[in-house]
Amino acid sequence: MPTIEFKDVSYSYVDNDESFLALEDINLTVDDGEFICLVGHSGCGKSTMLSLLAGLTKPTEGEICIDGKPIEGPGPDRSIVFQNYSLFPWQTALKNVMFALRKVKGMEKEAARTRALDLLEQVGVKEAANRYPFQLSGGMRQRVAIARALAIDAPVMLLDEPFGALDPMIRGKLQALLMDLWAGSCCKTAIFVTHDIDEALILADRIVFMEPRHIIKVFELPKDRAHDMASLYDNPEIRAIKAEVLDLFEQTAPEEDDE
Repeated sequence: MPTIEFKDVSYSYVDNDESFLALEDINLTVDDGEFICLVGHSGCGKSTMLSLLAGLTKPTEGEICIDGKPIEGPGPDRSIVFQNYSLFPWQTALKNVMFALRKVKGMEKEAARTRALDLLEQVGVKEAANRYPFQLSGGMRQRVAIARALAIDAPVMLLDEPFGALDPMIRGKLQALLMDLWAGSCCKTAIFVTHDIDEALILADRIVFMEPRHIIKVFELPKDRAHDMASLYDNPEIRAIKAEVLDLFEQTAPEEDDE
């Protein structure tokens, strides 16, 4: 049974007494263990899809199911990593991760501490365990956020442009970290929102391209490809996919982008 199903999902909202249709008749199936990247211009509905999947909002029409069960709200079967880190500023890196282990997993304090330190080591920031978020660089804060998401050990991980605010070098390191985690013990289903085509080509099993309100094409990437920038474009199939995605970006560009 597929892990995730969007079934005829539409979503609208009201702002200043005016109704807006954000998604219309979305149908998408994500299999267990897949890494899906949602790509498209700002405002096309990528983050709205993630919010619906997280259970933070509900579809106006249709339903979203995980293992055949409709999503009714947030749950421990989904963890979320946002672009703005969403760490508790009053807690150290260690206690941010421990919070997830104790609150969601119900672990005792010492067991949670041991596991949290192990997770911080996995993402390369164990030495910063006792620092507060304001004492960490952007890349380090995002590593802690990933560790906290992994602590929940949810089968589905949702990532909303988690590396979008980082410089290219740090971004590349965190992309490699994510791939290492997926290749190791952390084989989860992931839905990853990004504007960056290269990032999607490195990370995804499939790229879902969106225009406002709709999915217009799904690209399946070669499973045996390298997941690094240096060797990625040696593959002619990847080069062809990138060219087609770039063409879709141009075709779907909002009018103001041409000014």
